[in-house]
Amino acid sequence: MSGLLICAALGVEAHAIRRGLPAHLPDVRVVATGIGPRRAARAAARLAGEPVTPVAVVGFGGALDARLRPGDVLVADEVRFRGRVHPCPWAALLAEELARAGLPVEVGPLLTVDHLVRGAERRRLAGQGAQAVDMESGPLARAATDRPLAAVRVIVDTPRAPLLRPATLARGLAARRTLGAVGPVLVRWAASAGPRHTTPREPVPFSLPKEPLP
Repeated sequence: MSGLLICAALGVEAHAIRRGLPAHLPDVRVVATGIGPRRAARAAARLAGEPVTPVAVVGFGGALDARLRPGDVLVADEVRFRGRVHPCPWAALLAEELARAGLPVEVGPLLTVDHLVRGAERRRLAGQGAQAVDMESGPLARAATDRPLAAVRVIVDTPRAPLLRPATLARGLAARRTLGAVGPVLVRWAASAGPRHTTPREPVPFSLPKEPLP
């Protein structure tokens, strides 16, 4: 076992992941970073002092692509943040493992933002090619360029099922159960994508939307 560091924004996300993990895995750590890019950046700064292990950023996310449904699992093949793209070369490997576990999986770009995305902005960002948004993966991806990286988001809200609706609570509970199923798959992925398989890649620019992000 090569070890694994799992980062989740919310305590409820971290708890769900821990509950799903097999017992007696001393090399697997789950940490709650706090919500948003600033807190994620502070957590990322601590990565420099950590052993070189695979890093997974996991939690709830919002869909931009109208084809995604609540409960779907998006595995990022790249994380976009502040005009840079951080590739995730192990996305296909992880997606295959999640599909074998019976989870509905999609692979595509994930965009990190600093606020909830709604309505017209959701449509505008979808037009830029990203499939989902979160608020933490970007800073952590930036700090993990020398490590195998996974960014996984369980979709809670979509263009057709936005937040702040009566059904949101039920969708959140279902997403929490899905997070529990993701944990063991991440352990298997980390064993396959350990440091000896790392292929560091520099983040590359991507085209910003015509209207700059806040």
